[in-house]
Amino acid sequence: MTFRFLGTGTSVGVPQIGCKCPVCTSLDPRDRRRRCGAYVTAADGAAFLIDTPPELRLACVELGVSKVDAVVLTHAHMDHVAGFDDLRRFNTLNGEKVPCEPGDPLYRGLPYRIVGKPMPCYAMEETIEQMHRIFPYISGKGGANGLFRPQIEFDSAETFSIGTVRVERLKVEHGFPCCGYLFREWGTGNGEQGMGDGERSIAYISDCHGLPDATVERVKGVDVMVLNCLREREHPTHLSLERALGYLQAIAPKKAYLVHMCHDISHADWLLRLKGTCAEPAYDGLEIKLTKGGLG
Repeated sequence: MTFRFLGTGTSVGVPQIGCKCPVCTSLDPRDRRRRCGAYVTAADGAAFLIDTPPELRLACVELGVSKVDAVVLTHAHMDHVAGFDDLRRFNTLNGEKVPCEPGDPLYRGLPYRIVGKPMPCYAMEETIEQMHRIFPYISGKGGANGLFRPQIEFDSAETFSIGTVRVERLKVEHGFPCCGYLFREWGTGNGEQGMGDGERSIAYISDCHGLPDATVERVKGVDVMVLNCLREREHPTHLSLERALGYLQAIAPKKAYLVHMCHDISHADWLLRLKGTCAEPAYDGLEIKLTKGGLG
C-alpha cells in the first residue's frame, strides 16, 4: 500500500491570501500547504482518493495522478469537497469507447465516443445528503448530449474494500458530521487477522477536536497514524499540538504524521517541536510505502 499526501494545510491553505508572515512567504516548498487530501494505491493496483479538496486537479497534474477507482469522503466541508466536480475527468479516463459515426449528435470527428464509468464514493449518510445539496447535478449517469457531470454511485457502508485494501470508518468529534478511516492491507494470511499479524495499517483523521475512546482503542498500534494538528493554540474544532501528542501517546503508532496545519509554524519549526516523538509534519507530495517489510 502506498499513501501520498495531496495536501496538508488548513481550510484557507498556506500561504494564506494576503498574508506576509514568515511561513506564508517562506521559500521552503514544504511550507506550501494545499487543502487536505490523499491518494492511496493498493498492492493490486487499485487506487482511490481521500477527499476532493479545492486544489485536487492541480495536485493530480503535479503528482501524476491519472488512475482513480474510488473516492472516500471524511465530511462535506468545502476545503474537503470543493474539487469534487473534477472526478468527472476520472469518469472519462475509466470509461468505455463506443462506436460513433457522422450524423450521431455526439460525433466529434472520431470513430468513437467515451461513455464515462461511474465512480464509487464512500461516505456517511449525512455527508451523502450534503453532497447532493452542494452538487445537485451529481448523477450515476452521464448527461444527455454528452454534457460532463460527476457520475457517482454513493455508498454509506461503514466497512468496505477497495482492491486489496480493507477500509473501516472511524468516529471522530468535529462539531459537524465527520469521520476518519482505518486502511488495512494484509501481507500474509487470508485477511482475517488482527492488526500486527502480517498486515500494514494506516489510520487517517484529518479533522477533529476529540477522539472517542473506542476510536483510540481501534487504531492502537497502527503502522502509520495521520492526525490533524492545526497549531499550538487551542481551537474549538481541531486539535492543538498538546492534544494531538496526547492522543498519539495513547495510540502508540510506529510512525505519525501531522496534517491540517495552519501558517503559525513552519515545517522546520514543526520538526524541532516534534523531535523525540514518533511524529513529524507531513508535507504536500510526501509519499510513504507500507510493505510486508515495514515502512518505506
